[in-house]
Amino acid sequence: MSTKKTSDPAQLHLLLVAVARQDAKAFRQLYDQCSPKLFGFVLRVLQNRELAEEVLQESFVNIWNNAGSYQTSLAAPMTWMITIVRNKAFDLLRKLNNGQVYEIALDGELFDSELLAAMESEDANPMDALDLSQNAESLALCMSKLVAMHRQAMALAFYHDLSYSEVADHLSQPLGTVKTWIRRGLEQLRLCLATRSAT
Repeated sequence: MSTKKTSDPAQLHLLLVAVARQDAKAFRQLYDQCSPKLFGFVLRVLQNRELAEEVLQESFVNIWNNAGSYQTSLAAPMTWMITIVRNKAFDLLRKLNNGQVYEIALDGELFDSELLAAMESEDANPMDALDLSQNAESLALCMSKLVAMHRQAMALAFYHDLSYSEVADHLSQPLGTVKTWIRRGLEQLRLCLATRSAT
């Protein structure tokens, strides 16, 4: 049984605080815990191991340089790091494709659900967790089953990188309501994907 989970926000937050103080040991621990999941995510996006490794290294340089700007009130640590990796990957795709992002499950609800599956899973093997996102039909079906407002709140929070407060303002809803929608949406998505992967 694993003694540490890469998705433990409290532990990752403490590591980011230490990294902000230029603590190299904490940075190594953060890298060791999070790089497999982040690499699996960026590999899913880029479909190229060499490019994924390049983006991962650039992303960790960014994390090292910007750990001091991380705010726990705006995003969970893994959300923050995945956003950095995602943006680096998209920048590279645009550069390689004359300013256009490839049309490979990068837009809309499908990509949101892949991001959430990668981010929320506590499986020991991150590549196994990402295997859930390989079947686009299952993902699209699971996302379509979510209540529309839950889906929209999740997209704003995770894909568009808005804080819960900003999502609440955008949707003209109380903060507590938005938090409940996102929590329920994540749980429903996880259960649906797990059910479909077992069949």
